Amino acid sequence: MLAVLVCTVTLAQNAYYQKAVAKYKSVSSLTASATKTKHKASVAKDAVSQGTFYVKKPNKVLITFNKGKDALLMNGTNFTMTVNGRKFKTNSTTNPQFKTFQNVLESIFTGGNVDLSKNNDVEITKSGSNVILTITPVMDKKKAKRQLFTSFVLTIDSKTSELRTMRMNEKKGGYTEYRFSGYQLGAKVSDAIFQ
Repeated sequence: MLAVLVCTVTLAQNAYYQKAVAKYKSVSSLTASATKTKHKASVAKDAVSQGTFYVKKPNKVLITFNKGKDALLMNGTNFTMTVNGRKFKTNSTTNPQFKTFQNVLESIFTGGNVDLSKNNDVEITKSGSNVILTITPVMDKKKAKRQLFTSFVLTIDSKTSELRTMRMNEKKGGYTEYRFSGYQLGAKVSDAIFQ
């Protein structure tokens, strides 16, 4: 009985997620405005900056600020985070936390073509007109200590199919949150910007 209930809930979650991202099936690239908020518990005022969000199917995503001095890049399995011009790199083939993150981003921007039901560290919920995907890595304590983020939370507006926010939660209550607006679906995006 419990297995049937879990399966029914999973199917319902998958259905409203699929509906929320269906618009991206026919979109090969997009741009949007991005606002980054960096919050640290030890600092009174959040740091806020404006930038640009680029996506090119199937697996290229760039969020850039301050003329590239601050950025988050996914180019296939390679991830690069640039902070004040300093680059930190990882690869989703060796870092399970970013493998799931890659699967989620690819799933969203391919209109649900990547099946998320096999990722046991992804929870899909609905809140009003928003679909919320929460990635909480499942790993041993030793690996968890080395991870930068404790979870990722992505919010999709199911009415517009737009990814509204992406929040990367850090240890000790800090986080980096990206807010997206002013989407231009089908905008020309050059492969060169993802290098």
